[in-house]
Amino acid sequence: QVQLAESGGGSVQSGGSLRLSCAASGVTRSIYCVGWFRQAPGKEREGVARVYTPVSSRKYADSVKGRFTVSHDKANNTLYLQMDSLKPEDTAMYYCAAGGAGGSCDWSAFRYWGQGTQVTVSL
Repeated sequence: QVQLAESGGGSVQSGGSLRLSCAASGVTRSIYCVGWFRQAPGKEREGVARVYTPVSSRKYADSVKGRFTVSHDKANNTLYLQMDSLKPEDTAMYYCAAGGAGGSCDWSAFRYWGQGTQVTVSL
């Protein structure tokens, strides 16, 4: 089992920045894929950014490319999401996720989920 705990959400004005953190604990050696998802009210959950940990390759949703940066600290089992140039449409609950035990890392590879942290961007 893997436990994930997010922190760092909050409220910010449009154009501002926030940094989310996700601390992982438990049987993390089985994890090859870590990432961030978000879900806005009335919308489906969408993948935001992910990291394939063996080679630290990153993938971003088109909507956040150039504004968000995902990073993974292997030594401390911590995942980060630096969010810059935030827009009102980035408002959502953000979830940390982990998975990829079979060696794959796509948006469907995630098995473990955190409780979420709210990000609100106002005009």
